[in-house]
Amino acid sequence: MTINARANGGRPAHLDDVSKAIIEQLQRDGRRSYSDIGRAVGLSEAAVRQRVQRLQETGVMQIVAVTDPTQLGFARQAMIGVRVSGDTRAVADRLAELGEIDYVVLTAGSFDLLAEVVCEDDEQLIALLNDRIRSIEGVASTETFVYLRLHKQHYDWGTR
Repeated sequence: MTINARANGGRPAHLDDVSKAIIEQLQRDGRRSYSDIGRAVGLSEAAVRQRVQRLQETGVMQIVAVTDPTQLGFARQAMIGVRVSGDTRAVADRLAELGEIDYVVLTAGSFDLLAEVVCEDDEQLIALLNDRIRSIEGVASTETFVYLRLHKQHYDWGTR
């Protein structure tokens, strides 16, 4: 599922304290039952189910399984900085279509875009860079930051 920051017309969603508490419960354990969450936040199972469905439908949150790519045979991960000549959004759209890319952001600074890639090996990374990314119209240059080891990856930062 692609996160679309404009799903709410570009405005941040307003969440009440109960919805925030539900999100935090799911961030700790995405498999937690609606009845357990309901007890923790003071709602019925049905009310929690409705709120979760609404949070998903509006794009505020998604519930996914997070895997360790190295355990699944994807030995090469990298962040690719992309400098663009022309429409940055068009290049971002093209990058987002590539299966090896799991994360694309428009940035300010040295790069116009950052794209995170997950590949089986260095040969797949080379092919992705040379044959597919650098051939996209508007890609002026790239710089690749190969991940040596994933040191921290958490999704439980809450709703602040």
